[in-house]
Amino acid sequence: MGVGKKVLNDVKPYMMMILLQIGYAGMYIVSVASLKRGMSHYVLVTYRNLVATLVMLPFALFFEKGTRPKMTLRIFIKILGLALLEPVLDQNLYYVGNKLTSASFSSALVNILPAVTFIMAIVLRMEKLRLRSSHSQAKVAGTICTVIGAVLMIMYHGPVVQFPWARGAHHVDQAASAAAAQSSATWLKGTIAIITSCVAWAGFFVLQSNTLNSYPAALTLTTLICAMGTGINGSMALVAERHDMSAWVIGLDTRLFTVVYSGVVCSGVAFFVQGIVTETRGPVFVTAFQPLCMIITAVLGSVILKEETTLGSVIGAAIIVLGPPSTATALTAPTAPMAAGTSTAARSRTTSRRRR
Repeated sequence: MGVGKKVLNDVKPYMMMILLQIGYAGMYIVSVASLKRGMSHYVLVTYRNLVATLVMLPFALFFEKGTRPKMTLRIFIKILGLALLEPVLDQNLYYVGNKLTSASFSSALVNILPAVTFIMAIVLRMEKLRLRSSHSQAKVAGTICTVIGAVLMIMYHGPVVQFPWARGAHHVDQAASAAAAQSSATWLKGTIAIITSCVAWAGFFVLQSNTLNSYPAALTLTTLICAMGTGINGSMALVAERHDMSAWVIGLDTRLFTVVYSGVVCSGVAFFVQGIVTETRGPVFVTAFQPLCMIITAVLGSVILKEETTLGSVIGAAIIVLGPPSTATALTAPTAPMAAGTSTAARSRTTSRRRR
């Protein structure tokens, strides 16, 4: 029993992150469908976080009643920073980039996230870089692969790749796809928006890891982040859509499904799961599973959205995929002194706090 429980505990973070990537892939598809039909990304983000707040609030009140740490000004500022980084900056910028490019391209480019998170963790001294260590060399190699792949995706497009499962699916929308891809300036704007969203997302993971050390109440933290994100995004949406109040109206269609699905799965559940795994394995480990989401999204995007994938995107994505496994392998090595991306001192503080 003891061995089985240990194996289950070791496997659990991997299973949680794999299921989460499947959830994200679904969100990429439905959000692109809604945004390209005219839905405001400000309204989508506002409703998404409102749904997440309403879903997570009862769990936070029930499961963390009496164990919730005291709120201080320092913790409040950290939570406000988390709300600005993820529900506000990351989600809005990503949706803009998603709308201006495609679901498959967006999900592929998001794979720069592990590299960005790793670099940020190095700068903030959450990760130690020992160039003579094979583990550090694997992380650096993975980061370099990610950067090369991302540059290739941006600079080179090439011919359209026909996937076996999507043959004939592109003919109906071929003219529309060609017109959409015609503006390289629009594509570049979308690419910049996605890259910037990844920087904000990486900052969120790093700050979330730090915040959980001083405020180890994952459900409450998730609820507060979503609630603050709802308020800030709602204010932005009121200003952005002040001349078109009909943007707030959603019916029983794809837009409603997108709001509910994104709010429950990709904000509420995702923030909570990421918080748990980040606390135990570190922010870099959490971001190392992005390639799985890219593969699922590419398949679904070519079938459901009839998206065209270029040779440059395929080659670039393949190179990017080489990066996260190197990072994950280094992180899971038993001899790595900072396998979770969090300092030993921070872990000991968390452990002693729980014992008290």
